[in-house]
Amino acid sequence: MKCPFCNANDTSVVDSRVSEEGDRIRRRRRCLTCEKRFTTYETMELRLPQVVKNDGNRAEFDRNKLLTGFLRALHKRPVSTDSVNAAIDRIVQKYLNLGEREISSRSIGESVMEELYTLDAVAYIRFASIYRSFQDIDDFRDAIKETKKPQKKN
Repeated sequence: MKCPFCNANDTSVVDSRVSEEGDRIRRRRRCLTCEKRFTTYETMELRLPQVVKNDGNRAEFDRNKLLTGFLRALHKRPVSTDSVNAAIDRIVQKYLNLGEREISSRSIGESVMEELYTLDAVAYIRFASIYRSFQDIDDFRDAIKETKKPQKKN
């Protein structure tokens, strides 16, 4: 590790500690040249797949976009933040476990709909109406009938 004070390459680790969450390591280091101390943090990097949009463009997987979609669909609905975060975690974990380098935006949209279906029927209809481009009242009627089927339990 290069010293941020003198740019020397010779540093040693004085102390290492795992964070309370267990997801990063704090290392206290000392430069062997100038004797100054500094702290570094080591975190794991999870590489989520690239998202292939309908037009063929590619974008980085963005957890915040998922959150925005959930929050819009769940606006003024009685669903806890913890439930939303758990749903997003399940979606992210699903795509990490696939090990694919690319996934389609359609696949992500379907995953969001599956999670909303279990969280809140109104939010599911809201999201579906935009995602599936409902054209008339029959599309809404069909989606409502679909929500009256027995829902999966978390």
